[in-house]
Amino acid sequence: MTTLALNNVRPYGEDVTNILIDVADGVIDAVGENPFDDADEVMDCGGNVLLPGLVDMHVHLREPGREDTETIATGSDAAAKGGFTAVFTMANTSPVIDQPFLAEAVWAKGQEYGKCDVYPVGSISQGLKGEQLTEIGLMSRSGVRMFSDDGKCVNDPQLMRRAIEYAKAHDVVLAQHAEDHRMTEGSVAHEGEQAARLGLRGWPRVAEESIVARDAIMTRDYGGRYHLCHASTEGTVELLRFAKNQGIDVTAEVTPHPLMLTDEKLATYDGLSRVNPPLREARDAEALKQALLDGTVDVVATDHAPHGSEDKCVEFENAKPGMLGLETSLAVVHRIFVEPGLADWRFVAKVMSERPAEILRLKDQGRPINVGEPANLVLVDPESPWTAHGDEMASKASNTPYEGIEFSARVVGTWLRGTQTYDSKKA
Repeated sequence: MTTLALNNVRPYGEDVTNILIDVADGVIDAVGENPFDDADEVMDCGGNVLLPGLVDMHVHLREPGREDTETIATGSDAAAKGGFTAVFTMANTSPVIDQPFLAEAVWAKGQEYGKCDVYPVGSISQGLKGEQLTEIGLMSRSGVRMFSDDGKCVNDPQLMRRAIEYAKAHDVVLAQHAEDHRMTEGSVAHEGEQAARLGLRGWPRVAEESIVARDAIMTRDYGGRYHLCHASTEGTVELLRFAKNQGIDVTAEVTPHPLMLTDEKLATYDGLSRVNPPLREARDAEALKQALLDGTVDVVATDHAPHGSEDKCVEFENAKPGMLGLETSLAVVHRIFVEPGLADWRFVAKVMSERPAEILRLKDQGRPINVGEPANLVLVDPESPWTAHGDEMASKASNTPYEGIEFSARVVGTWLRGTQTYDSKKA
């Protein structure tokens, strides 16, 4: 097969048109009013929504080291099922991705499997110990575009200053997990009425916000590109707005779960609801929604974090933090923003594809649906009800916080450079 026609599609949810893909070259060959019925393969897409393939700046695929919970292959399957054509997998594996050969191995394995472009994130500090910088220059020459100690914060201000300076010199992004660990030791839930009622040690907002403020000032003074992982508080939104108004090169992500879920979900002490940073209050969720709408927060990233049942089906305090996200994120964003009319599909494409690709300077991802552009695409049926069940996920793990929740939007097809990586009819 050399050509594929996607007839009767609605790019960005707008007017119906037809798309012809050159599969051999992996690009969009033509867009037109008339169906391309003479293509080698023809798909009637039923008027469904077509978007650029989604880009996730923040996932955990656990390989190397915890292949019992996820692998590059199973994570790529989950990504394709969720509509993603590119993901950035964090460095907190075993061993830590702090050497060029490890980053190169992750990239090569993802390419070999071929379902999704899997970009390795390098650690900021060697072994995530927060003591000595990784060889940022060497790793950037191996294609690493972003560095993060995610799972841990770079608490040492002097080390963070040096990291910002090195990152600027090599034009890479630093992604910070903002958490002053001195303020969160033993904490498992948001510091508020719910934690007090449940007898859980509280995690204060200031633990995040103090690091955001510090890092914004450092970025102002020393330059570079700074990205905030999983913003979670109303105060963080205010700090980001201040930083951007000052012209500081700061970007930020929000994950789907704090947009939809609050700490009220902790009432059952279910370990599936433990996450880092913790689920917070309704006012935080509302602030994050508005920040995403007005651009103060730039992107949605899943923080896809698979865990086995032995790490989740335990006392809440002992449950490992993290939730699956790749297969539900688009449905959550649709439910929160598109269904109530707060935003359209152009907005979804911006925060889940175009802006992440722009921040990370990807040349062939997050591109417009135009002739000559890479055929990285996702087809979405916005009126196809389905219910989230962990045991039906493509991920190797099943720790979804949305167990039993019904959504309306479903990914029905994903293409990476013209090759279909997910087909709901064959799943």
